[in-house]
Amino acid sequence: MSDRLARLLATRPWLLADGATGSNLFAEGLVSGDAPELWNVAHPDRIATLHRRFIEAGADIILTNSFGGNRYRLALHKAEARLAELNEAAARIARREADACGRDVLVAGCMGPTGEIMAPVGTLGFDAAKDAFAEQAAALARGGVDVLWIETMSAREEAEAAIAGAATTGLPVICTLSFDTNGRTMMGLAPADLAALGRELVPGLAACGANCGVGASELVAAILNLAAAARPDAVLVAKANCGIPQYVDGAIRYDGTPELMARYACLALDSGARIIGGCCGTTPEHIRAMREALETHRPGPRPDLDNVVAALGEVSNGARAQFRGELDRRAGAAPGANTTRRSSRRHDNRG
Repeated sequence: MSDRLARLLATRPWLLADGATGSNLFAEGLVSGDAPELWNVAHPDRIATLHRRFIEAGADIILTNSFGGNRYRLALHKAEARLAELNEAAARIARREADACGRDVLVAGCMGPTGEIMAPVGTLGFDAAKDAFAEQAAALARGGVDVLWIETMSAREEAEAAIAGAATTGLPVICTLSFDTNGRTMMGLAPADLAALGRELVPGLAACGANCGVGASELVAAILNLAAAARPDAVLVAKANCGIPQYVDGAIRYDGTPELMARYACLALDSGARIIGGCCGTTPEHIRAMREALETHRPGPRPDLDNVVAALGEVSNGARAQFRGELDRRAGAAPGANTTRRSSRRHDNRG
């Protein structure tokens, strides 16, 4: 773990991460289907302004504009030859804003999925995937990031390849999965599977958790289930979408209010998360409300699902079954019912 991340975690009960990249850039003119990473060179001022707004709202960690910055995603835009340029620019823009703010703000090098299907189901092999992630990680490291932040993963094989590739830089690595399919990832992983992966890795992850998904209530349920299965000293990350997306007046809008995200932040903290932020739809205004709520929050006991549902909305049957299973396991009883897997939407660039 980097000295800066370790020091902050040692002196603070929680750290606030930033919000969305894609949905905020859409408001600035990014067209759906275009690569946000190209704006690191074409419109660096707009990227810097977004980072600055999150920092001013109270974020302790800002993620670089590089979610789709691997060779496979950039190839969709005929920009794979610009990988080093775009990732280094992303890191430098965030680094400048973090260093100029007058307080400790960490820069996390954001790395998303390749968009390819890993073997044995698909054609992308582990070594090729690891090399692609290592290539991106090296460029982000050259740009000056403090940590590497892998997010929105669904398959264990790709998460392992991304972690292995990021680890080649020697920087601390954070990894979050998207539990968006009845309490599991699209490829069937449960929070307990992420906890098991975290225990097996040497060296271990600096932090692990959940991002994106289908709303704040489901993400807090994932954190509850992850906390029950993870090592007691594991640092957990919660980065929920800002409510549910809706198509309004020709644009995608998220229905989560600043008040809802403030409630979510406090529940995530009580559920075991120490790094808390927002994903798709989360604006600096939401982050400001979350910061104010966390600053005044008195930590309470770990909530149960009824508390989460009352505050944030319903959760899936799969998440409920996992929660009951963890209660049964702790009580020494037979595990609860297994969750049902079904297909879900494919994630695109970080919201």
